[in-house]
Amino acid sequence: MMNTYIDNYCERLEPGLWAEPLNAITNAAFLVAAFFAYILARRENALNMRSMILIMLLCCIGAGSTLFHTFATKITMLSDVLPILFYQMAFIWLYSRHVIKLSFIMAARLMGAFVLLTILAEQAPTHILNGSLSYTPSLVFLCGFAVYHHKTGKREACILTRAAAFFTLSLAMRSVDNALCTSIPFGTHFLWHCLNGYVLYLTARSYILNIKDDKLNP
Repeated sequence: MMNTYIDNYCERLEPGLWAEPLNAITNAAFLVAAFFAYILARRENALNMRSMILIMLLCCIGAGSTLFHTFATKITMLSDVLPILFYQMAFIWLYSRHVIKLSFIMAARLMGAFVLLTILAEQAPTHILNGSLSYTPSLVFLCGFAVYHHKTGKREACILTRAAAFFTLSLAMRSVDNALCTSIPFGTHFLWHCLNGYVLYLTARSYILNIKDDKLNP
């Protein structure tokens, strides 16, 4: 049943819209990230359909995760995980095409590899690291892009390295949430939201700052 109640986090002790106040409210981090990405894109004269896709997906992540952490059902879980997946795919495609400037075929192969690895990672038992293994392909790709970004001297060369470091920390906070319930009753999942808002802003920033004079097709 798609309306089945889900209790995955320390903070939630019972059904109810405000059973996870910290986990719900901290999704504002994604809206803040979207706002500053929008301001940056306008300042850099890079506010176009491509950058707006990333900005709108940041908003969708914030809205979808808020729905999940208030209603906590299987159907609202989709509103949480799908925007995250779509953002990851959009960033990989846009960065590989318009920053790395890969061909359509090479970018498609890279995207296919990410999707395949994500599907495989999703098969890992959810009790291992509280389901965080499903995000390991994202970390691997982010680290790969970070190496490229640094070695090729892109604007703010260390920005994706910083994003990878904070993403590692955010994954740790997500992973230990249930394990620390007895000592931290409200858990650590809310830190996953706060840190990820920053991580996603950094990824959007890395794209926006490095697409001037881009002539490639979408």
